Amino acid sequence: MPLSNPLPLLIACCAFLVGCAAGPTLKEEPQAHDPAALTIVAEIALARGDCKTAAESYAEASQYSDARPLARHASAVALACEHVPAAWKAATRWRALAPGDPEAAARYATVAIKLYRITDARSAIVDFTKAQGTPDAAGLTELAGLLLEQSDAPAVLAAMSGALDASAISPDADALLAELALDANDAQRASRYAQQALERDPKQLGAKRVLARAYVVRGDAPKAIATAREIMRDDATRGAFELAEVLVALDRLEEAHQELERLRSTKASSGEIDRRLALLAYNAGDLKEAQQRFADLATHGEATDAALLYLADIAARDGDPDAALAGYRRLADSSFALEARSKAASILLTRSKRTEAMLLLDDYVSDHPGTEFEARRSEARLLADHGDTETGLKLLSTALELHPKHPAIEYDRAVILERAGRVKESVEVLEKLLQDRPDDPVLLNALGYTLADHRLDLGRAEGLIHKALTTTPDSPAVLDSLGWVRFRQGDAKAAVHELEHAYSLEHDADIAAHWGEALWTSGKHQEARGVWAAAVARAPDAPLLKATMARFLTDAP
Repeated sequence: MPLSNPLPLLIACCAFLVGCAAGPTLKEEPQAHDPAALTIVAEIALARGDCKTAAESYAEASQYSDARPLARHASAVALACEHVPAAWKAATRWRALAPGDPEAAARYATVAIKLYRITDARSAIVDFTKAQGTPDAAGLTELAGLLLEQSDAPAVLAAMSGALDASAISPDADALLAELALDANDAQRASRYAQQALERDPKQLGAKRVLARAYVVRGDAPKAIATAREIMRDDATRGAFELAEVLVALDRLEEAHQELERLRSTKASSGEIDRRLALLAYNAGDLKEAQQRFADLATHGEATDAALLYLADIAARDGDPDAALAGYRRLADSSFALEARSKAASILLTRSKRTEAMLLLDDYVSDHPGTEFEARRSEARLLADHGDTETGLKLLSTALELHPKHPAIEYDRAVILERAGRVKESVEVLEKLLQDRPDDPVLLNALGYTLADHRLDLGRAEGLIHKALTTTPDSPAVLDSLGWVRFRQGDAKAAVHELEHAYSLEHDADIAAHWGEALWTSGKHQEARGVWAAAVARAPDAPLLKATMARFLTDAP
């Protein structure tokens, strides 16, 4: 059966209920095991906008009732409220009450993946597929989407790949696993799943697309291009767009530009061609061309909210904060509202207009209560980025009271603590998180990099980073950490190799900063200048890049 996602409905309900008048004060605690009384407490809490109490009371009520709808509702409320312990409690109860219900299994897997309980998630996915009979690609794709809302691709891949019988799934399901593997930065595994899909269905376009990207990651340009051309034989327009994307990924930008222009003689959408050319110019650092192309799209009524956001970003990068601020404000109630408001708030904080900046986020939360969790995290990061780490940490402490034991908030705390110079505390937070999530590559990499960057325990740092690479062997971030620990160990030559590889996979400004420093230390000053110059054209305001250049170059921008 198709999975239903109750979160939008719950968020809308919360938005309505928050505006309601508060009910009478409860003078007595509900009876400990009375589900009816606990449910009343939960409903009153929702009416008051007290998501935490609502989540906890519903979850507790579900433990003493055999009503499946109550457990289902309790798990949905807890997820919407980002109350992970309550969500786990309620989802576990619902699964116990409805062992053959695929929706109950999916909800359990969703909460398990959020907690990085891979074995538990895998077990629930097995139940989900059994309830379906024959694994359905559409159902699995929807389930993967729900899981990805709560965690990242490596975790979802680990759970789904371990749950699905490779001999029983369809080529479409194989293609889904291939795409997950590619997103999880494991090109070899992605290739394997894609090849399996193509053996069963040689025309599986999704698998061919993944295979082309996997060849890019593995550095095999001829095979990547050949695979993209195979797609063109099956679907000329789609294949041509795919070839252009492959060329971009290979950093062959002029060839990509020519391929997109060639499409004008076909039936391809001119708006889609112009949008991709605008993105190509933007990512190459050619802001003038990108601005012109996005502006042309807007003039012809073909600009999406994303295009308007790019125009505002270009104004910010081009040194016109007033135009950027105006652009972000135009998107204040769009599909990119929270991102646009956060960027506008950053500009206002730069101008010391803190009250106005925070109101941009607070007003949005008032109108959209379901965004409170992300908005508060964004607010904390913004304040830390602009030098007020203490207030940022206080905001996160308050957020933890509302969303207890939430791993994302704890991770944010570790990042801000490190930025504030409280490295020991940051390491302690990461160590504690790793106790519950010992195989999480994000945490392994974060702790490994922090230890390496501060020269605390280079041997352990290297071990943690290598463990992360077993799960995400092609991750640019983890390869950057490996290069950096090599540099900290005094092996600049090995560092240059790893960092160059990382930068080839993702043109990230921080990786460029590290790569350039390793080159400079190796005596290759001109090469370092070239790396930094190319990176600063793409990301002129990247803090680490600017700081690194300032340490080595007297003429740094």
